[in-house]
Order: sequence, then C-alpha cells, then structure tokens
Amino acid sequence: MCSEFGRLDDTTMEVENMTVMMSNLMKNLNNDVSVETLMKNFNSDMSVEIFKYLDIFESSSAIDRFFEAWCKASQEGWQTLDFSMLKSDFIKTRVEPFVWVNHHFDNNLYNLLFAALKSTKRCPLVRRLVFVSWNRIKKISIKKAIRGWKDLESMTMPSIRDPKYVFEEISKNCKNFKELKIMGHLHMRFASALTMHLPNLEVLSIRCSCLDMKALALILDKLQHLQVLNISHSCFVKSGFNVDDRERYMFINEIDLSTIREKASRLCEFFLCEKQTSCIMCHRTRDGCGFPRWFMYEEGIWKDDEVKSLAI
Repeated sequence: MCSEFGRLDDTTMEVENMTVMMSNLMKNLNNDVSVETLMKNFNSDMSVEIFKYLDIFESSSAIDRFFEAWCKASQEGWQTLDFSMLKSDFIKTRVEPFVWVNHHFDNNLYNLLFAALKSTKRCPLVRRLVFVSWNRIKKISIKKAIRGWKDLESMTMPSIRDPKYVFEEISKNCKNFKELKIMGHLHMRFASALTMHLPNLEVLSIRCSCLDMKALALILDKLQHLQVLNISHSCFVKSGFNVDDRERYMFINEIDLSTIREKASRLCEFFLCEKQTSCIMCHRTRDGCGFPRWFMYEEGIWKDDEVKSLAI
C-alpha cells in the first residue's frame, strides 16, 4: 500500500515537474531562445518518450524537427493583417487633401502599424497583408517586416513612386508569394519593378486605377505565370504621365483594347468593365484621377474585388 502511494506521489511529482518545465519552455520560446538552447535544457526522459514513437532511421533529426514545429506552434499564428476594421474621425473638404484626419485617430493607426511591424517575429505565419496606404511607414520598417514574413502569399498595397525595394524583399524572402493588388496608378516604373522581381506572380488586380497602356502591355508580356488579371473600372492615360500632376493627365477616351485582349487571351481569368461610359465606379475612378475618394462612397466598398481571393 505504501509502495503504491509512493509510486503515485512520484507520478504526481513528475507531472508537476513537467508542468513547470513546459511553463519555462514556453517563456523561453517567447523570448526567442534558439532551438539549440531548448534542446540542451529539455528533459531527457521526455526525449526518450518521443524516440519510442520514431523509426530508428528518423531519430537523428527527429528532435530538431520536433522543436522547430513546437516553436512555430507556440507563436501567434496571424495569417491576415486587416486594418480596415479601424474607425477614424475625419472632416471632408472640397480641396486637396480632401480629408483631414483627427490627430488622435491618426496616432492610433501609427502606433498599431508600428506594433504590427515590430512584432513580425511573434507572427511569422502571416500569409496576407492589406494596406491601402503606408505613408506613415518608413522604408526600412516595411523591408524588415517583409523579411520576417516568409509565408506571405498575398498583399494589397498602394501604388508608390518606386516600389522596387518592396518587390525585391518579397522576391528574396517570400517564396510562396503569388497575389498582388495595387490601389492607385500603374506606371512604367511600377510595371518594370514588378516584372523584374516578381516574374512568377499568378494573380494581379489593378482595379479602379489609372493605367499606362505600355505598362499594362509589359506586364502581360513579361509575367508568363500570370493566370488572373483584373483591370475593372480602371481608366487609361497616355504613357509618361506624371503621377503628381493630376491636372495634366491625358485620359484616353476612345481606346482600342484589341491588343490587350489578345495578350490576355492566355489567362485563365481576365476582368474588364464593359460599360465604362455608364458605370458609376468607372466614373468615380476617373473623377479621382485613379485615386477614388473611397470615404465619399458606400462604406467598405473599397474592399470589393472581382477576384474572390482578393476581396475582403
């Protein structure tokens, strides 16, 4: 009887020790302790128990794989960062910048962006990133963040003057990246950087944007792995337009899309608005010179996309 109680006490003690050890292990994981360090401090009895379930030929690398999997499983598995749920307090105006945002709400967004980018080590499993604007994010910050998101597959981003550094980081670090949505302008510099660094892109949406015909043709020629293209509600402007000089945009009213259609015929899906003269969204895009004033329209309409995987 005493021996049974002794065994029971030993078992209880073992469970308690394991619990304490697990607690310390999780704390170590949160402090970014390396896999090698965890292996050295891990309970040898538990290692034996793990080995019992493994084939002898697997044993040499089994522990290493176990700890790597544990490290991943223990962290917050964010897969989508969506800042569209944030509410803001703003005042509409008839002249640029058209909106004045309350300083308090602007700071809230900035702090949240900073925290999200700072915490890339804590959420390495991000697969989708949605940014309508990142004018408050420094170049070095977004580059560092992308380096930490190895599993990134999809991104919605604003059209920026020189996106080369973004696409370059994605090309180096995100081997599964396949979907991109651009909100703004498609100009030659943007198209050149895109085709150079992301030649394996499969899905591209540039709806409600200003399109340079030559830039669009370049994308269709160079992105040989492209399967889906969405240019719905976009307007065309003459090549070489200055992104910053909206008053001098030369819109093309009568445009022959036969060349674009021919180039896009190899795609699995090609989205194009057939009612540009009567379509409300097409008019809104043109009125905003490729930057629709989403705050003036139906709430959340900017989240729409004909490509289901890119809609929010």
